[in-house]
Amino acid sequence: MALLHIVFGEPSATALSAAFELDEQLKGDIVYFEDDLSVGPLFILDTKDGQTARKQWWMQLAGIQPQPVPELIPEALQQVPEPEEEKGDQVKLRQLKALLKGEPEQEVYIWAGQNARDVCGYYWLVSQLYDFQGRIHIIYLNNLPFLNEKGSVFYPTHLHQILAKEFLKAKKLARPVSLAEFEIDGDEWSRMMNENAGIRLLEGGKKIKGEPSAFYDKELVQQSTAEFQKASKVVGLVTGKLKYPVMDQFLGWRLKELIKQDKLESRGELKTIKDFEVKIPSGTTNA
Repeated sequence: MALLHIVFGEPSATALSAAFELDEQLKGDIVYFEDDLSVGPLFILDTKDGQTARKQWWMQLAGIQPQPVPELIPEALQQVPEPEEEKGDQVKLRQLKALLKGEPEQEVYIWAGQNARDVCGYYWLVSQLYDFQGRIHIIYLNNLPFLNEKGSVFYPTHLHQILAKEFLKAKKLARPVSLAEFEIDGDEWSRMMNENAGIRLLEGGKKIKGEPSAFYDKELVQQSTAEFQKASKVVGLVTGKLKYPVMDQFLGWRLKELIKQDKLESRGELKTIKDFEVKIPSGTTNA
């Protein structure tokens, strides 16, 4: 039976799949969950209402109808029928559960880098897979050294930063998620849903701290100038200073909110961060 690997985000799936060519024992199916649960509303996300609220928030961020993301669903999961109009992470989750129920020998390996997106995704997934305890494994690359292309040691925060051959070493770190972890980490997911913070930051280990959506607003204003500059440049200046980068789309949304609040001026269409420019309003300072 093929191994089933789970990652969070398409870049991680691409990086892991490259390692399959180097080791047949590692080779298997990959399921990637697309949503970045480190940002945005989580309240009652285990209900249809909560899921709808989150979809609407993503549409607000985009400013336009979001385009469908290419799916990477193994054949084993595709065997579980779903209504045509449904898609996305919730469908993948239901298909994953159906596969685990139908194949008692199937085991799952969750890969997580040391970043808020992967850790929040792990908490969400573990809260859903309690019934399959003993068959769910975690590979958490928490503050672990790897070699880069030049042979130097570095500490990756994301799976896509790791060379293909280094995944073979990482696979040895796999261990079953314990019953205690299922209970404690499931409770942590419930806490995160109830807290419903605007953004969630990784403080180290698996510790997630919630902050308001406006957490980076001050930085965005400080990186703006009296002259117009691309929103993408302002976002890049902010993320370049962060140990754990926040997704560009989230910071682009915050720029739009600052424009609505008259804390920044803009020109161009307020679509993606490549479509508009921002500056400090005349007569004000970003000090």
